[in-house]
Amino acid sequence: MNTKGKILFIINPISGTSRKEDIPAQIMDSMNESLWDVNISFTAFPGHASQLAQEAIDDNYSTIVAVGGDGTINEVASKLASTEVALGIIPCGSGNGFARHLQIPSNIKDALKIIDNGFSTHIDYCIVNDIPFFCTCGTGFDAKVREKFAKSAARGPVTYVRTNINEFLETRGEHYRITIDGETFDEPKAFSVVCCNAAQYGNNAFIAPNASMQDGLIDLTVIHDMNLVDGPLLAARLLTKQINRDNHVTIYRGKHIVIERDEADIIHIDGDPIMATETLKIDCIERGLKVLVKPRF
Repeated sequence: MNTKGKILFIINPISGTSRKEDIPAQIMDSMNESLWDVNISFTAFPGHASQLAQEAIDDNYSTIVAVGGDGTINEVASKLASTEVALGIIPCGSGNGFARHLQIPSNIKDALKIIDNGFSTHIDYCIVNDIPFFCTCGTGFDAKVREKFAKSAARGPVTYVRTNINEFLETRGEHYRITIDGETFDEPKAFSVVCCNAAQYGNNAFIAPNASMQDGLIDLTVIHDMNLVDGPLLAARLLTKQINRDNHVTIYRGKHIVIERDEADIIHIDGDPIMATETLKIDCIERGLKVLVKPRF
């Protein structure tokens, strides 16, 4: 009787800035053949990772591994959410916020050790207007940066920093009406509003330093309007895990959140920008995703 676990590695060849040609060989060298029936697929177009994940679920795979950044993880995890198929992660993106929160190393061989070990736990995920997200979802400055970055010919941290600076000079605060677990208030001029399941965007930029993926709650970070002098200090606090100490920032927490904007506009979902309606309805699905992690996560 075959007791091996069926595992599929879905590799996004264009995620991040590193080459992926050597990853299949590293996978085959690292995985225990007596425990795993290993298969590997490369994505060929946007949305392909989601399609491959669904096909693997239908074919009774026990584990599906996303090899890429937060966008690739979102595509795969969206299909695994609320199932007992486990998500594995090999972080190869620009920021890797989801993997960093889960303490999954960026070194491929070390990440493969976690997958081969097979230890799993259940974490929260969130939905915005019925679309799943697993790391962060934002509007305002947050989303505009992601939109510009997605259109950039060059990727990587230098481009991302340059995009942030340029967008900071152009963005102005906007009006939002926010309801958290039934309590409503106005934010007259918010610079950015970010719903967080993970503590950071990636690259150790902590937008919600105390966020947990296992508390059943969303951390809502509201960055109030600010001037040019305030921006560098806030950026420094973002990178030193102290943004919650900035007087231009308020962090709320809740299970059900509604954000009403004056008009439809761009949001980002795990870093990928999309157009969304004026009203954003966000909910936390407690312990709804099975993931492979270190035993002491």
